[in-house]
Formats: sequence, C-alpha cells, structure tokens
Amino acid sequence: MKDKKQKGQSAHAHAVTQLQQVAELLRDAYAPEDRERFDAAIEKLSEPDQVHEAKLVITMDDGSEQTFTAFRSQHDNARGPYKGGIRFHPNVSKDEVKALSTWMTWKSAVTGIPYGGSKGGIIVDPRKLSAGELQRLSRAYARFVAPFVGPWVDVPAPDVNTNGQIMAWMVDEYEQYQLETKETQVENPLATFTGKPLGLGGSEGREEATGLGGVYVLEALAEKMAWEDPSEVSIAIQGFGNVGYWFAQHAADRGYRVVAVSDSKQVLFDENGLNPSEVIAHKKAHGSLTDETSKVITNEELLALDVTVFVPAALENAITKENAGSIKAEVIIEMANGPTTPEADEILKQNGVLVVPDVLANAGGVTTSYFEWVQNLHGYYWSHAEVLSKLEPLMKQALIDAWNMKVKSMVTMRMATYMKAVKSVVDMLLLRGRV
Repeated sequence: MKDKKQKGQSAHAHAVTQLQQVAELLRDAYAPEDRERFDAAIEKLSEPDQVHEAKLVITMDDGSEQTFTAFRSQHDNARGPYKGGIRFHPNVSKDEVKALSTWMTWKSAVTGIPYGGSKGGIIVDPRKLSAGELQRLSRAYARFVAPFVGPWVDVPAPDVNTNGQIMAWMVDEYEQYQLETKETQVENPLATFTGKPLGLGGSEGREEATGLGGVYVLEALAEKMAWEDPSEVSIAIQGFGNVGYWFAQHAADRGYRVVAVSDSKQVLFDENGLNPSEVIAHKKAHGSLTDETSKVITNEELLALDVTVFVPAALENAITKENAGSIKAEVIIEMANGPTTPEADEILKQNGVLVVPDVLANAGGVTTSYFEWVQNLHGYYWSHAEVLSKLEPLMKQALIDAWNMKVKSMVTMRMATYMKAVKSVVDMLLLRGRV
C-alpha cells in the first residue's frame, strides 16, 4: 500500500505516464523499420540524461555551518542546450526536478525554440534566510553547477522563490569560477543564466512573460471557442505569485472578468470582477489579499466555482482524482508546472473540461528566456514592445497548432500538444543517431 501511495504522488511517474500515453498515439506514424528506434527514443526520454546532486555547506550569520541538498536534472539536449529554472523550496526533491526537467524539454519544443530541458533546486525555505545567507547559498549553487552549465550547454533561470537578484549573484559567481579555473569562454558568460536584471543583460518583458504568454494563449483560445465578449468570460486563479498576478492583470486589462485569486493563505472572491493591481498593492502593504470587507472562500470552493476558465498557477498536483470531479470550469489553463495528475486528467476528459496543458500555457517564460539568451549572445537588446511582439505570435501559433492536432487526431489538448512536442524531440534523436 505504501509503495502504491508513493507512486501516485511521484511527479516523475506522472511525467513518464504522459510520455507513454503520447508514445502509443505516435508509434504508428513511424515506418515499421523505424519503430524499434522510436521505442528506444521513448525509453531514453523516460529518464534524464543525468541528475547532479550535491550538499552545499554555507556559513550562517551566527557563524555556524548549515548543509543544504541541491539538484540539477538535465533531461535531453537533442534540440539544443538544456534549459530550465532553479527553485528554492522545502519540497524540492530529486523526483521533482526530474519531472520538471522532462516537462521543460516538451515546453521548449512546443514553441519551437532550440532548447532541451533541465531543472534545478535546493531544499530550503528561503524565507528563513537573511539576505547574506541567501546570497551565499545562491553562490554555492552556482559553484556546484558551474562545471556543467554554459551558454551552449545548460542555461538556468529563475523559478519558484528565485528571482533576478539571485540570478545576478549566480552569474557573477559563474564568471569568477571561470577566471579561477582559467577556462576559455568564447561566448558572453551572461548568456549562461537568464531572468537576470536589466542592468546585467536581462530582457525587457521577462518578469511578466509567463503570465502574459498564458493570456496570449487565452486570446487565441477565445477565437476557437467563439467567446466574443471578454467580460462574459469569468476566470478563477489559484496562486497569486508572479505568474498568477501577471495572468490576472493582463487578462483584466483585456476585459476578462477575474473573479477569484488565491495565495497560500486565502482565496479572494468577487463575482463582479477583481482589480488585480489593487489586490497586489493591498497584499504588499498589508501582507494579505483581503480586508474586513472582502468575501473569502476556501480552496475547495475555488476549484468548484462555476467559471469559464480555471487557472492553476501554484504548485504541481493541485488537481487530483479527489477534487477533479468538482471542477465546473469549461476550460483549464495550466500556468503551474504539472498541476493535474493523470488520474484527474481522465476525470476532466470524461466531464468535457478542455485542458490547455502547462507545457503550452506557461511556455512564455522559457520563450522570453530564449530571447534574453539571443540578446546576450549578440550584445544587442530589444525594447519591451519588440520582445512582446516576438512572444505573441509564437504563443498564439502554438495554441493554434495544438488545436488543429486535437481536431485532426481526435485527442485531448494535452495529448495534441505532447504529440507535437515529443515527435519533434524523437525526430531529432533519430536524426542525430542517438538511438
């Protein structure tokens, strides 16, 4: 019983299940003489190329030493350098980074950018660290990954509880490591990390890119669903961090009605629509989404709201077989990574809920990271408007391609998206002769 429970909770098992489902749909598309190699490619993609692990020891402010476990999973680089974020969270695990690196491979392939997938993290609650301790831990992580990252090898970025400042510390440490080891750096070392502050080679638009990319997907989907009046489209958002906030703000700016948002503590609801900028300002000023006049509901009630669109924008496995049946939304746009378990996916399918998968919906972040990487390598920087003008068509076309595949193959949006992404990776593995 224990093993069954652990397997059910495994994010990597979730990712492998999805891959196997897609493989069944794709296999017959390959000629009989290529199917053995196809099977070998799927087997290879079921595990990362390598997973690095280390114990990082840093000196705390009181002079004591503390050890933190760190990971970097590099899933596949057939289509280009490994690419993926770094998260600081108490729930980081080897299993989690393996899953997230797998999803990053598909996410890069969905919009056609020339990357593979990776992901890293440290088991830590960064809220318990001082600014000095956080910097020392960030630099220790950069030292750990320095031998196996680089502009053409693996390009890390921010993720949960990391930001531009942390990337600045990491890229600075990476540059110092290179000087000390006297390694030749042909390309700009700033291109090793994306999500950096503007002054250190960051890109305009990066902060809002993931949330905004999701709204571009929403706009393209609205045309397919024949939603003519945005104000008639109600949206509930689980998670009001960077991604959830920017999705809410850009959706509201376009006239969509954001009726609920939540953080880890509470859920704010207003059927007439919320003003996301006012909500975030209140949270920054008072540490809470709500005041004494606000209507507060539970997370269970949030999932069960009768809305047009539900947006999970928190952590993985938020939608499970236990709660999927209560979801009344017509559409789910997954802005978190892996928010829906395979068992929940099947329930949503049976209930006619259209799910736009994470690897498509939240690909705006990695796509804009690609723009930052290109700008660093060329030493030429684009305006905010230029960045968004490049992001919008890529995101909308990715949705259109997935929709067309869904209609053609009579599968779910998730399967349609994965079919396109996995096939492009498998084809590259076959082309390179790696299987």
